[in-house]
Amino acid sequence: MSSITLIGTGNMARALGTLAVAGGNTVEVVGRDQSKAEGLAKALGGGATTGEWGAVPAGNIVITALLYDGVVPVVTEYADALAGKVIVDISNPFNATFDGLAHSERTSIAQEAAKVAPAGTAVVKAFNTIFRNVLESGRPDVFLAGDSAQAKTDVARFVESLGLRPLDVGGLGMAHWLEGMGLVTVGLARDGVGHWDFSLGVDEFTD
Repeated sequence: MSSITLIGTGNMARALGTLAVAGGNTVEVVGRDQSKAEGLAKALGGGATTGEWGAVPAGNIVITALLYDGVVPVVTEYADALAGKVIVDISNPFNATFDGLAHSERTSIAQEAAKVAPAGTAVVKAFNTIFRNVLESGRPDVFLAGDSAQAKTDVARFVESLGLRPLDVGGLGMAHWLEGMGLVTVGLARDGVGHWDFSLGVDEFTD
C-alpha cells in the first residue's frame, strides 16, 4: 500500500483520507490549523497521524487538497521539503462564473506547481474531474496526467487501493485539458444531467 500525506483539511481531504485509510494506506494529515488537522486525523482513524506544517511530509505521495489558488504558493513554501516526493494536484481553477478557467493561457495548476517544485519532484494531476459526493459513494474512473511514468504508476497503485480505476491520459500538459473536463462536469451538472451524482468515465466496446 501507499504512504500518503494530505495537505489540507477540507471536504476533499476528508473524502480521500477516508478511502485511503479503508484501502490500507498510511495517512498523514497536515494543515495550517493544527487543531483541524488533528481533528481530521482522529476522524479518519486507522492510525492516521498529523504532521507539522512546512516540515518534510511523511508520505511518499503528497496530495494538495487545496483550492486552486493555494497550490502553487504551498509548493513554493514547502520548497525542498517536497524533494523526491510525488505531488498530486486535485484542484480546478474555475473562474467566478464557472464557465471558464481562471488562467487564460494553455497551462494548468499542476504545470505551474511543477515549475516551482524542487528537483526530483514529480507532479501528477488527478481526481479533479470527480465530485466529492461521488468520490464518497461511487466508483468513478480517475484520470491521471504527468510526465513521470514511475510517479503515475505510484499514483495508479494508490488509486487502485481505493477501489477505483486509474486511467492515464498522457503527459503533464494534458492537465490543462483535465481541468477543462472538470469544467465540463460542472456544466453537465447544471444543465445536461441536472444533478451532481455522476462522473465522467470510459466505456470500452469490443467485438
